[in-house]
Amino acid sequence: MPARSTTAKTASRTAGKTTKKTATKKATPKRKEKDDDPLQVPFFDSAGERQGEVQLPKLIFAEEPNAPVMHQAYVRQLANGRQGTASTKTRETVSGGGAKPYRQKGTGRARHGSIREPSMKGGGVVFGPHPRSFRKRMPKQMRRLALRSALSQKAIEGHVRVIDSFGFDEPRTKQAADLMAAIGFDDTTLVVLPAPNYVVSRSFENLGGAKIILARNMNIRDLFTHTYLLIVKDSLELLEENFGRPESRSRAAAAGDGASHASGAGTSQDLPE
Repeated sequence: MPARSTTAKTASRTAGKTTKKTATKKATPKRKEKDDDPLQVPFFDSAGERQGEVQLPKLIFAEEPNAPVMHQAYVRQLANGRQGTASTKTRETVSGGGAKPYRQKGTGRARHGSIREPSMKGGGVVFGPHPRSFRKRMPKQMRRLALRSALSQKAIEGHVRVIDSFGFDEPRTKQAADLMAAIGFDDTTLVVLPAPNYVVSRSFENLGGAKIILARNMNIRDLFTHTYLLIVKDSLELLEENFGRPESRSRAAAAGDGASHASGAGTSQDLPE
């Protein structure tokens, strides 16, 4: 009898747990599968008001992020930025030390022949740094792949914004700060311009969390050290031309030449005889 009662209690507990799990599963709503396109990014006007969305070029922002290549490009840029001017003097380059500091025997001290040897104060340095070049080489296509990977990663994270233009009549830091707040930037921002603009640069240069850069000067270090990316709409085409894949650029050039030839042929036919 005790064995039967224990079995019955165990069965009832198991049934209760199963009922609770089933109820929990039924109560939990199914998540809707939503495929957000990372190439669709917010678009703002010069006043910081959102005007819908804009499509980023696939040739730049649809690259599969390649972490090893990005790391290699980042290390290369840091290495190429080093001056390599650190220098120390060896025993032969330190001045002085021509005479023996004291006699060889009878003083109870070590036997020294020069006051400029490494073991003496003010002497030379053994294996110290000397001027050298830390420059690293990297193929151009790998550098462009690293930039496309970093830009694509920014798009995947949702940290890319596109603005039509900047309506600054004169350099004003407050106006730039208000624009950043209106767009919703709460961290460091990299502002990409298509061409140099003195008014915009002067407006942003006193903001500690913002940096101005030209589209043709895009680099991996600035992308890594800034959270958000604010791109002027005219800069998208420059990014595609400068950092796209070579085959895509050649196809675009061929298409442009074909269009020009077609337009030229059309005009020649329209000319009067």
